[in-house]
Amino acid sequence: MFQAFPLGPFLVWTRLVFLLLGIWMSLEFFLRLAQASHLSLQHFRDYAWRYLFVFLLAGRFFAIVSEYRVYLKDLLRVFVFWDGGFSFLGAAIGVAAVLFWATRTHRATFLQWLDVIFPAVTFGLAFSWLGAFFAGHAYGKPTDMFWGVTYDAISVRYTVPIHPVQLYYAFFYFFLTFLLLVIRKNSGRAGTETLVGIFFASIFNFLLEYFRGDFSIPVFATKADFVVLITLFISLGIFAVIELRLTRAVMLATEAVFLFVFGGYLFARPSLPFPTFELRFSQFLSVLALFATIVYVVVHRRKYPHL
Repeated sequence: MFQAFPLGPFLVWTRLVFLLLGIWMSLEFFLRLAQASHLSLQHFRDYAWRYLFVFLLAGRFFAIVSEYRVYLKDLLRVFVFWDGGFSFLGAAIGVAAVLFWATRTHRATFLQWLDVIFPAVTFGLAFSWLGAFFAGHAYGKPTDMFWGVTYDAISVRYTVPIHPVQLYYAFFYFFLTFLLLVIRKNSGRAGTETLVGIFFASIFNFLLEYFRGDFSIPVFATKADFVVLITLFISLGIFAVIELRLTRAVMLATEAVFLFVFGGYLFARPSLPFPTFELRFSQFLSVLALFATIVYVVVHRRKYPHL
């Protein structure tokens, strides 16, 4: 594969080129969308170094966590920043967290910012996955399909044709970016782009992860876990909607019931005779992101009916 190419006396890694291209393109895209939505960019100018620091730190942190086996074998590698370990999605999550904190008192709500951030992130992710394809990172499982690819790299454990799952992701995120732009022109409420984007991203991420052949953090779940998760998020959504109508005593009692019921399930779960099935950690996060986004958008629209 085209992992690197010489440039004078230097060896340039293709993954790094696509990563930098994705960062640049997504940043330009984000700024244009923010200006079109009449969102103030002043706080980005005021805290540019803070956003840059969080972007780099979160991107590195998520990359280390996703490949913890590699770094546990050599802890000093954590400080080798030029080894290519960087997560574009993790960096975007870090920036979003800082943005959530910085815009708490702004006229524009965080969900309005998410509608701008999400298309820019999906656009950048498409380039990031293209870079992963050339680097043999996040590779797929063996396949008999004619479009299977073969890697001659020590980091890939298969020597037979495997699914180019990175290309699946790249094409999907390019398509999702286009879809979000179409929805943006026709949406009338804040959160439409975020809700549609998270919905499709979660569903396709859950499905495409089954084609991955690299190592991941395993999660052993049961069907009851998903029922409990759905119940939890629905309960939190209802609680957030009626929170202002409750007295302090009722709020404390409700929180105690939540803690007792759902905490009790977590405590009793290991002893329950439910069959488990294995998921990749990213699949589990996709489910959580989908439920959390639905609740957040519904609550936001109830709280800000004019947006």
